[in-house]
Amino acid sequence: MGQPTPARTDWWRSAVIYQVYVRSFADGDGDGTGDLAGVRARLPYLAGLGVDALWFTPWYRSPMKDGGYDVADYRAIDPAFGTLAEAEKLIAEAGELGIRTIVDIVPNHVSDQHPWFRAALAGGPERELFHFRPGRGEQGELPPNDWRSEFGGPAWTRLPDGDWYLHLFAPEQPDLNWAHPTVRREHEDVLRFWFERGVAGVRIDSAALLAKDPRLPDLAGGRGPHPYVDRDELHDVYRAWRSIADAYGAVFVGEVWLPDSERFARYLRPDELHTAFNFSFLTCPWDAARLRAAIDETLAEHAPVGAPATWVLCNHDVTRTVTRYGRADTGFDFATKAFGTPTELALGTRRARAAALLSLALPGSVYVYQGEELGLPEAEVPVERIQDPMHARSGGTDPGRDGCRVPLPWAAGEPYAGFGSRQEPWLPQPAGWASYAVDRQQGDPASVLALYRAAIRLRPVFGDGPLTWLPAPDGVLAFTRAEDVLCVVNLAGTPADLPPHTGLLLGSGPLDDDGRLPTDTAVWLRA
Repeated sequence: MGQPTPARTDWWRSAVIYQVYVRSFADGDGDGTGDLAGVRARLPYLAGLGVDALWFTPWYRSPMKDGGYDVADYRAIDPAFGTLAEAEKLIAEAGELGIRTIVDIVPNHVSDQHPWFRAALAGGPERELFHFRPGRGEQGELPPNDWRSEFGGPAWTRLPDGDWYLHLFAPEQPDLNWAHPTVRREHEDVLRFWFERGVAGVRIDSAALLAKDPRLPDLAGGRGPHPYVDRDELHDVYRAWRSIADAYGAVFVGEVWLPDSERFARYLRPDELHTAFNFSFLTCPWDAARLRAAIDETLAEHAPVGAPATWVLCNHDVTRTVTRYGRADTGFDFATKAFGTPTELALGTRRARAAALLSLALPGSVYVYQGEELGLPEAEVPVERIQDPMHARSGGTDPGRDGCRVPLPWAAGEPYAGFGSRQEPWLPQPAGWASYAVDRQQGDPASVLALYRAAIRLRPVFGDGPLTWLPAPDGVLAFTRAEDVLCVVNLAGTPADLPPHTGLLLGSGPLDDDGRLPTDTAVWLRA
């Protein structure tokens, strides 16, 4: 079942890629959990949206302690989602509609239920595949170092035998030892396994965290390279992976959070990753000068290595765009998430519509998180229903990420907004969720769904040329990528005059009575 050669081998350089969080997309068997049957039934919807590829967050066998990012078996589909045979059918059926499949690989850690870790706990040689250490203190009662988990608390858990093991995320996600050749061989085999099943690409979770300083030194007061972020030895791993991907015509996108643009660009050298997520744009506030700087910096980072930029407004980890843009602080930072943050949804929706046209006009590939095309806001999940470990590890102060993972509304008049369940979905849908349903938006030319469909359909008019900024008033972004097509976004507090043009291709909202561009509105113009 090797992957057929795609019609365009460089499709990924300008693709619109739709992120599917399977658990919350569509429920095919009515048990309250989204599944592959649900995705297969909705493939015509995705084809109608016009996307080029689907990125699936982990669909592997997992205890779901962190939404599937705790993988117990990379070669099996979790029974809650379906079977491997169903995944193969989904990949093939999507391909028949011209939609490629990207899967998520989680190389930094596995589930504590993975056979390797269970054997390690039993004292087997698999212990070398992880990071086990004696503790500090008189009785070994203190963690081996001062590292902190990304989810809060120490990055170490002590076992009954007295040893500690490392987990940069939840305790149920022990970190792998990437200095061990068995770990490297296993992941290379997993890549081949999925490429053989027709997968066109792989998204690499926490791509800069795999390699650890073997001394496991303290962070505090340390000098020199970071002990576990962006270590040089990582690049050998990705060069080996690239040779495998090239044999199948497949591509990589890395989740690489790095402040240093030169270090970031190293991952995108021609023999490493094809693309990497652009987090400076995702976290940027709704501010013209800062957005322009984020765009310029992103394009400058990618230029030396000839890699295309990626543009992301939200994903399964961050506050939904509509909600974030309706707040006083329109940026995103995990450290500032809090319960009860006031949001003006009408304002956020207007800005999110404009941001959609901005991102879809930029050079490179664009990621759309499921429900973004419906204008879904962040949901307030009742505290007793929150499942995200970030909430528990924070001592209950962080609302976690479940608010952007609430099951999608498909049909307004059906139970649970047509998600497909005969019983309540795994996360509750808030009151009014049905008003965002696909069937409500299908025939409404003013809906967010209609805007996304039109923008994705028209996007090729921008061509593949470089971005050229045009003169514009303060608070207004204006640029072209083709001689005869412009994108103009007004983030100023007052309406803006449009540059000379011969026609309006698409607008995120109507012009005012004087033909000017209202605040928080974007247009695509024919010059």
